[in-house]
Amino acid sequence: MSQPQELLHQIALTLIDGVGDVLSKNLIAYCGSSEQVFKEKKSHLEKIPGIGSMVANKIIASQHVLQRAEEETEFITANGVSALFFTDEKYPQRLKYCHDSPILLYYKGNADLNSSKIVSVVGTRTPSEYGKHMTEKLIRDLAHSGVLVVSGLAYGIDVLAHKESLSNNLNTVGVLAHGLDRLYPAAHTNYAKKMVQQGGLLTEFMSLTNPDRENFPKRNRIVAGMCDALIVLESKRQGGSLITATIANAYNKDVFAFPGRADELLSEGCNGLIKSNKANLIESAEDLFYIMNWNEEKKQRKSQIPLFINLSDEEQFIIDCFKEKSLLHIDEICAFTQLPISKTSSHLLTLEFSNLVKSLPGKMFQLNN
Repeated sequence: MSQPQELLHQIALTLIDGVGDVLSKNLIAYCGSSEQVFKEKKSHLEKIPGIGSMVANKIIASQHVLQRAEEETEFITANGVSALFFTDEKYPQRLKYCHDSPILLYYKGNADLNSSKIVSVVGTRTPSEYGKHMTEKLIRDLAHSGVLVVSGLAYGIDVLAHKESLSNNLNTVGVLAHGLDRLYPAAHTNYAKKMVQQGGLLTEFMSLTNPDRENFPKRNRIVAGMCDALIVLESKRQGGSLITATIANAYNKDVFAFPGRADELLSEGCNGLIKSNKANLIESAEDLFYIMNWNEEKKQRKSQIPLFINLSDEEQFIIDCFKEKSLLHIDEICAFTQLPISKTSSHLLTLEFSNLVKSLPGKMFQLNN
């Protein structure tokens, strides 16, 4: 967790007009810290790619945001909220490597946001009996796996996925389109309270932020970005679920959809995703586990490097990276080894040809069992 003074400037950075998540990461990369951004000279800021004179002026004139940031730190402390900066270990690592991921998240809960298997479940706000049944069955069939279930706590499929997860002792995280000082829709307050004890509530929005319309697509990118697999249960041709699926595809996530009747409006979205090869067709949790290669017996077996394969020092260094974490993004491997990405990619390809490393969607890698 960040120190109070550091957190103050991290929050303040999110409040600078004209500086979004992408530019914020650029600023930190060049300045070294969020605090240093506020101390940097205009002439230096202007030289940072993407900043320019106009944005530099806004940064220089933004000292007033520190007061609002201080108010937010008081809210965080008083309400047991964790602030997760994108450089923190507890920040969702799958989301971190999405180019437009939030630089700061507010979290209240006890679930590990970097669980070994994370599934996001989305769908229509007005599900049919078929949609309800398939959602309940999917979650029940996932119960043995320890999967973390993520959704948006909205009406319909979202809240049903959360409800069934709670009933089946699965941790479940709701991603919100507003601050943690309120809940929308209010009808789901009881579920939200239980989720804090069995999962959590996550948002990029500060307290006093209303669930405004433009916040929901932003919420959707978090739902899409922090999972291994996104599942669409039931959806019309247009809607939030299809937006989330589109974002997940852009993030190179595995997208799945349950098919429905050809003449059913609530199945047009899922059928369209499948027909256009934007989602895998699944009919059960078993299909999901097969396609994702989530075999529990394989996961539990100890990885061993065949004795007859001779590795270079750098290749062995890469293999050693997996001792701490079983799943690594290529950027993490570069950070561990201090090797350039071109050389790291070359070594990973060699290791993959040797059947030692397996590449996964989103530039993720794991050791073969």
